[in-house]
Amino acid sequence: MKIAIASGKGGTGKTTIATNLALSLDNVQLLDCDVEEPDSHLFLDLKLKKIEDVCISIPKIDKQKCDFCGECSKFCQYHALAVVKNDVLFFSELCHGCGGCTLVCPKNAITEENRVIGVIEGSNSGSLEFYHGLLNIGEAMATPVIRALKTKIKNEKTVVMDSPPGTACPVIESVNEADFTILVTEPTPFGLHDLKLAVDMLRTLKIPFGVVINRDGIGDSRVEEYCEEEKIKVLMKIPHDEKIARLYSKGIPFIEQMPEWKDRFRELHKDIEESAWG
Repeated sequence: MKIAIASGKGGTGKTTIATNLALSLDNVQLLDCDVEEPDSHLFLDLKLKKIEDVCISIPKIDKQKCDFCGECSKFCQYHALAVVKNDVLFFSELCHGCGGCTLVCPKNAITEENRVIGVIEGSNSGSLEFYHGLLNIGEAMATPVIRALKTKIKNEKTVVMDSPPGTACPVIESVNEADFTILVTEPTPFGLHDLKLAVDMLRTLKIPFGVVINRDGIGDSRVEEYCEEEKIKVLMKIPHDEKIARLYSKGIPFIEQMPEWKDRFRELHKDIEESAWG
């Protein structure tokens, strides 16, 4: 089963839920899809090793063949190509690697070459198999790295995917094809506002989901009232607890020193299976 952990906003506790859930189960893969700032490994005490580079294909222009007609720059919706007098300017950071410029060039002056934009790293700890993607500094596109990271998924395992915050393209790529998504929120006005955005996204994608309320007790009841009105199941509530916060600040998953929560996360997993598969 593939379980994505997402939220409408940052700082709600996605990594807390993802790491504690993964460590509570057997035969698990944990994928940190927040490739711009992955941090799940900080709670797992792992020695990561490089698995592979992530590349996209970019155009290589043969200026001996090129007649500077401008068809490539007209085609490029991201303005990665600009044709000027007797030259073609290429801005690699804007290129999405679609290959369209190669197809439209009437002189066959464009071929493709690889450009590294990130890396996949991983490690194992007992029955837990961990991978994360890491986007190179200055790169704009996270989705190719997330897509490459998801090729590591093994269908015979339970897969937990820690998604980026928000509702933009990286999140959609992360939750796409998930069997179920846990939306982590907090009982605050900001938490409610961004939860509604995430709910709309998942309903559009037709992905089953439920809500986990983290830091329960710091705000009001409007998140629960919204979930009741929208018939969204609240799967778990984690209290605003000083011990949990202290363990988090030290990079310690709280199930390690609060073992009663391991059983609760296992029950959460069973609840998810019933909600997703009936």
